[in-house]
Amino acid sequence: MIRVVPMIVGANVKKWRKDSAVKRVSGPTKPARAHALGYKAKQGYVIVRTRIGKGGRHRPNPRKGRKPKKSGRVHFTPKQSHQALVEKRVARKFPNLEVLNSYYVGEDGQYKYFEVILVDPDHPVIKKDRQTRWVAKAGRRVFRGLTSAAKKARA
Repeated sequence: MIRVVPMIVGANVKKWRKDSAVKRVSGPTKPARAHALGYKAKQGYVIVRTRIGKGGRHRPNPRKGRKPKKSGRVHFTPKQSHQALVEKRVARKFPNLEVLNSYYVGEDGQYKYFEVILVDPDHPVIKKDRQTRWVAKAGRRVFRGLTSAAKKARA
């Protein structure tokens, strides 16, 4: 069983490359990992697969004249991980949902792929459940660095 999962994910990565950068999926690729991070297979939970380019980030080019050496474009490392950046992108794409957590699902030569667990804070099922009710009160937690990936960057 352990050997089969990487082969399945590797075959899927070829298909994922053709998809859009942020795509809602019907269920988690790694159900055990998703459940460990708080996913439940019921209404109000959404899984989104997303990708981010590998490697460092290029800073935007300055528009007006100045010494190129001082712009520091290439050797620039953002303080947050790829996973934390992906969570923010997904949160902007789905403004009515809260990011619960995310996990790594694979990579190819160009991209890293993550799946983000989102929760609908206004859904009646989420509001009734005592374990997930807190999500309805916590507003935009991903932008305040309260997800697991973002907390690691704050340490």
